Amino acid sequence: MSQTVGKTRLAYSRAWHFVDVGTDPRPLGRMASSIAVFLMGKHKPIWDPSTDCGDYVVAAGCHDLHTTGKKRYQKQYYTHNTRPGGLKQMSMDKMFEKWGGGEVLKKAVRGMLPKNRLRDKRLARLKVFEGVAHPFKQNLIKFNGKTHVGQNPQVLKALERKDAPVASS
Repeated sequence: MSQTVGKTRLAYSRAWHFVDVGTDPRPLGRMASSIAVFLMGKHKPIWDPSTDCGDYVVAAGCHDLHTTGKKRYQKQYYTHNTRPGGLKQMSMDKMFEKWGGGEVLKKAVRGMLPKNRLRDKRLARLKVFEGVAHPFKQNLIKFNGKTHVGQNPQVLKALERKDAPVASS
């Protein structure tokens, strides 16, 4: 039997997902892991670690990013310019002030993507916005007129089943 059964162009098409970070009750890490799943394409039945079959994710409202504990003030981000004495550190709170919550979310998602040559391509499909307005409204997936993304794939499949026409017997 062929290994390409079901791997059609439609299966590899990229969908657009929306996450409203401000109203999502999940903390930063949980949200970043679900965004990473969508960027990698692990929610699709054709997922393969060596192929890039992930979707686009639009994260809006990043100025209201939620963290637990004292991470906002105690977590440090480090950079080094490879020269002696070139180690620099910045707290999450300073990063919020300097670049906003979108950069913090990008760093969290980047850490949850596999460390291979596809990571930068996948991360480029993450679009972050500080406010709730964004230019990708027409690209988003909708079920029953509502945008449902960033949730469990099982929830999305249940929504698809509800939208599907019922066969009469």
